[in-house]
Amino acid sequence: MEHSVPTGVSLVLVAGLMSGTCMLPSKFVRTWKWENVWLVFSMVSLVIIPWILAVAFVERLFETYRALSPQQLAIPILLGAGWGIAQILFGVSVKRLGLGIAYAIIVGLGAVLGTLVPLFVQQRTLAKEHALRLILSGVVVMSIGISLTAWSGQIKERAAGLHENPSHRSYLAATFLAVLCGLMAPMLNYSFAFGQDIAKTAVTFGNQPVHAAYAVWPVGLAGGLLPNAAYSLWLLTKNRTWALFRSTPPDFLRSSLMGVLWMGAFALYGMSATYLGALGTSVGWGLLQIFMIMTATMAGVLTGEWQQASRSARLLLGSGIAGLTAAIVLLAAGSM
Repeated sequence: MEHSVPTGVSLVLVAGLMSGTCMLPSKFVRTWKWENVWLVFSMVSLVIIPWILAVAFVERLFETYRALSPQQLAIPILLGAGWGIAQILFGVSVKRLGLGIAYAIIVGLGAVLGTLVPLFVQQRTLAKEHALRLILSGVVVMSIGISLTAWSGQIKERAAGLHENPSHRSYLAATFLAVLCGLMAPMLNYSFAFGQDIAKTAVTFGNQPVHAAYAVWPVGLAGGLLPNAAYSLWLLTKNRTWALFRSTPPDFLRSSLMGVLWMGAFALYGMSATYLGALGTSVGWGLLQIFMIMTATMAGVLTGEWQQASRSARLLLGSGIAGLTAAIVLLAAGSM
């Protein structure tokens, strides 16, 4: 497939818009509890949509899977399961640390490691020195932008009294959880990057690379489904909220929409990686995280979350967005 950075960046931009807004429908849920929403979201995003896309776009899909070794299937599944655990830890970390600090640790580590690990493990020999310098510079600037954005959110939260200061011991435990989550969060990208044997096998069965990428997601996300579904089922039983499924079809539709937006975003990311060239799963992941953060931040601004924020918080937010914008340019240039 032709290497086209503008096409790849455009696709990952749309993916970031979808990923950054995928949780917005949850703000309008009326009756369901978190566990009801999360179970439906998980089933739609991790099972239904990935399989629909794979069956629709990948020719001889099941022959592709049968041609793979157990190891080629197990690696993306296990990495996907690690990401699934990180999803649960994210909620716990935000609750204990507050969104600002938890977001900086988790998203920062996830963005940096998700970009650098595939680059140095898989693609180091493919990257020219000039491109490598641009990408590393982009990662540094991206980290600064994420930190400034998260810091501004922390100032806004504290001014609004939304988060109490935890005890020292509790804070250390929560920080450890956040770091662990940050280390595991990019495993979704590892699953896709190290599951490329699936896509390559699909190509040998006559598929275009841009369509072959769809064959990877049902495998990797099957691992992610296990912890997410198990945690939701445990909460449904513990909180006795099973009965809520009998009511409010609009809540079902909102939860399903979250799943469609989320998986749609990662489907587009998979396509963008093929257009971004040999370094697509590194550069593409960094760009996705940036566009996702910028979209989620702008959504917060448009919905009034920053209306009462202090001037210092807004200045930090603007500086963070400027840093993320500069990182986009550096990462995109590194893939050319």
